[in-house]
Amino acid sequence: MRSSRIGDDERGSVAAELTLLMPALLVLLLFVVFCGRLAEAHLRLDDAAHQAARAATIARSPTQASTDAQAAAQNSLAQAGVNCRQLAVDTPLAGFQPGATLSVRLTCHLDAADLTLLSLPTTIEISAHADSVIDRWRGGRPLGSIR
Repeated sequence: MRSSRIGDDERGSVAAELTLLMPALLVLLLFVVFCGRLAEAHLRLDDAAHQAARAATIARSPTQASTDAQAAAQNSLAQAGVNCRQLAVDTPLAGFQPGATLSVRLTCHLDAADLTLLSLPTTIEISAHADSVIDRWRGGRPLGSIR
């Protein structure tokens, strides 16, 4: 008889434990979602930086290179579904000539306002960098050429 009383006394304890653990499990789930979003955004931003660098290196002029890099980055991120509150495309164009290396740096401010239970900042800044060699056949004087 005594064993049945122990079972009766513990009735409902699983529901109470689950009620106490549910907030912690919810925060853990939101953290996993946040980590997944951040990792995917980093991958997409790296890809966009590579596409922007390639677009800039096949342009015929420095101004066109800057415009092409900006457009390629925005298009790549839009197609990937990454919504930046603010996107900065830094394309230093000093020494823009065939054979030189061009660097592109993207900085994206991601919106994290929908994960408010984690007490995160509303925007998170991520960045990516890519280098590409300017196409030698795009006009201008190649590096190291003799006049």
